Amino acid sequence: MLNIKRIYDKPSDDDGIRILVDRLWPRGMSKERAKINFWFKDIAPSNELRKSFHDSAINFNEFKTMYLEELSGYYNATHDFSIKKDKDSVNPIAEILRLLKTGNKNVTLLYGLKDEINNNAAVLKEFILHK
Repeated sequence: MLNIKRIYDKPSDDDGIRILVDRLWPRGMSKERAKINFWFKDIAPSNELRKSFHDSAINFNEFKTMYLEELSGYYNATHDFSIKKDKDSVNPIAEILRLLKTGNKNVTLLYGLKDEINNNAAVLKEFILHK
């Protein structure tokens, strides 16, 4: 099951694999307290998009549309999951899909925003569930 959760909320066993999907490390959060398994910055909103949304230059619907376009571009450019830059590189979207297919644990996308509905993890979850 794919879930989303605010990184500032207490980790639980039900979270399963915890993946941070923000471009910036959450303010005031230690790595020990975060208990993340992965930090996938590459599929976080671009800096420009993130700043526009945080500065209220665009509303959530505009943010969502633009972020889905970014995700589609990233997915289309990297859909050949066999191609890796080096032996340690991981394609974030492919890895999340792989984790979901194994079905052994939940996968939880972590975000820093206070809004539990209108956030990048919710958009990313929607994108992944349509793949």
